[in-house]
Amino acid sequence: MSDYEEEEELEEESGVYIGEYEGERNEEKERHGYGKAVLPNRDSYEGYYQHGKRHGQGTYKFKNGCRYIGEYVKNKKHGQGTFFYLDGSKYEGSWVDDLREGYGVYHYSNGDRYEGEWKQDLRHGQGSYFYAETGSKYVGLWKKGKMTGHGEIIHKNHKFVGKFKENYPRGNGKYVFDLGCEQIGEYLTSAQPLEDGADEDAPPVITSKWIAEKTQQLSNMFEPSPEDLIDKDDDKSSESNAGNDGNQDDNTENGNNDNDVSEDRGDEQNEAED
Repeated sequence: MSDYEEEEELEEESGVYIGEYEGERNEEKERHGYGKAVLPNRDSYEGYYQHGKRHGQGTYKFKNGCRYIGEYVKNKKHGQGTFFYLDGSKYEGSWVDDLREGYGVYHYSNGDRYEGEWKQDLRHGQGSYFYAETGSKYVGLWKKGKMTGHGEIIHKNHKFVGKFKENYPRGNGKYVFDLGCEQIGEYLTSAQPLEDGADEDAPPVITSKWIAEKTQQLSNMFEPSPEDLIDKDDDKSSESNAGNDGNQDDNTENGNNDNDVSEDRGDEQNEAED
């Protein structure tokens, strides 16, 4: 009796759909090598396995229509891959432990696009966000998904250069115009008081006001230094974690369990910038 026939018989006896598998196995009867599987939740996978887990190049199709094509390590998206989301958006780039991390490009359903660094599924580090509707773009630092640090908002015939915090320009900066001049000034931000009856836990409404100081010929004022383009928090974290890479436990599952593990990210997608 084949492995598939054994699984079919077990399914009939239990009354529970346990999935299907057709492909290579090793001497321990684990899924090992190239194979095709339909998972208990009706998702499907076609690609490479190692000791019972998705490992190597493969294609995972969610029953809701989402799809991932790329590399796996021990059942997790890890390496280079492309995820097609349900709303029509798409991410192409690096993955670490099932999360977008490293360099990647996200094409949003509204036509916007982000190119740059990611950390734990969020835009983090150096990156550029392109706004499809206006043609403008932001180039600079990000932190936990928001524009934070030195950056530039570039429009058709002028740009703003300065510091940002949680998506808002703050502090000293300048507007640079194609005419060959610049306006020096400062952005003041403030939180608006809550309206009567508003939810106390609702995020504050932030307003920014540009205070112009002077207009002058082009200069190097507020242009970024190399240090301005580095996320200092990431540097500290890297130093504190140095030498600890080999001390983490490797959680591996029992290779005799032949039920494939389904993924849980098919319904997720990032929202475009407001």
